Amino acid sequence: MKILLLGEYSRLHNTLKEALILLGHEVVLVGTGDSFKQFPSDFNVSSRLEKTWLTKKVGVLIYKLFNYNIFAKEVYFNLKKLLPVLKNFDVVQLINEDAFGIKPLDEIKFYKAIFINNKKVFLSACGEDFHTIHFYKHKGMRYSILTPFEENPNLTDEFLYSFKYLSKDYKTLHDYLMKNVKAIIPSDMDYKIPYADFPKAVSMIPNPINIDKIKYSSIEFSDKIVIFFGINLLSYYKKGSHIILKVLESIQKDFSDQVEIVLAQNLPYNEYMEKYNEAHIFIDQLYSYDQGFNALEAMARGKCVLTGAETEFEQYYNLQKKVAVNVLPNEEDLYQKITDLIQNPEVIKTIGRNAREFVEKHHDYKKVAQLYLKVWNNH
Repeated sequence: MKILLLGEYSRLHNTLKEALILLGHEVVLVGTGDSFKQFPSDFNVSSRLEKTWLTKKVGVLIYKLFNYNIFAKEVYFNLKKLLPVLKNFDVVQLINEDAFGIKPLDEIKFYKAIFINNKKVFLSACGEDFHTIHFYKHKGMRYSILTPFEENPNLTDEFLYSFKYLSKDYKTLHDYLMKNVKAIIPSDMDYKIPYADFPKAVSMIPNPINIDKIKYSSIEFSDKIVIFFGINLLSYYKKGSHIILKVLESIQKDFSDQVEIVLAQNLPYNEYMEKYNEAHIFIDQLYSYDQGFNALEAMARGKCVLTGAETEFEQYYNLQKKVAVNVLPNEEDLYQKITDLIQNPEVIKTIGRNAREFVEKHHDYKKVAQLYLKVWNNH
């Protein structure tokens, strides 16, 4: 089968591609690298203008004066130039409605050519889009990435990216894709729940993790317990960094002789992976119901991960063991759960072992690829 994967924000498509190639399929991935993360692709359509100091300054000034994004327009032109080779694929999958971060109306123009020149197009419900943001805004879940804004409306600027999806143009993009894609495939509970009753949504397919490449290492303590947290300034509040950093400051003060805290900020993916390699406890995000891609890769390595692992998640997988520590988005809960782990290091080891077993059972990239193939073939 000839498969085209459009967009990359988390390494989902890269890992899926690795599995599909092993299963004998031909796969092409088009992406932008997703800013500082630098995810690889077969065709990188990112803006060159955004990568040099002078042209970036000029582009920012043009946007401020005329509300015109020359970087997004360059990405669109790069995609248009690529259209002659993006033809005759059996399956196309978009990582998200806004797969390339360009103007919605430009995105529709590009997608129209994709629909015309390829057999079947599918959409991954992975990341923010019109429907999920609308669902979160109207309190469809107990908490969500919008909760920090609901608690502090002064954070308007930090949430402009999220609320743009509720605009008329993004609603038009959403409606166009809902009409034309074959199916919508949620990637975890935070998208499965919003799309539960959506007509074209199929069963959730878990994020694929390359368990052949990511090796398990049992947790051993030689000195202090190492706690790792990666700071992404672009999703600072949505990840709960404002809470996590305050709690880690208290933990460092109260347990200075027992813990070492490692912080990383806006690192490329490969550097990020290396940075947390020696950690025992990995903190990911607070406003989620289950694990994102970074958390799952850390679990595959045998880390004890603090993130979303809500009741809905445990019930969905019928879990009998704790595979991750569910943390609520408040300082008291996070502080207490870190404290409990520091005082019971054997629990850290046990959760790390359980985490690897869970990833092998439910997120093995080859098994996940088979689930995608089944959906693609059935539509």
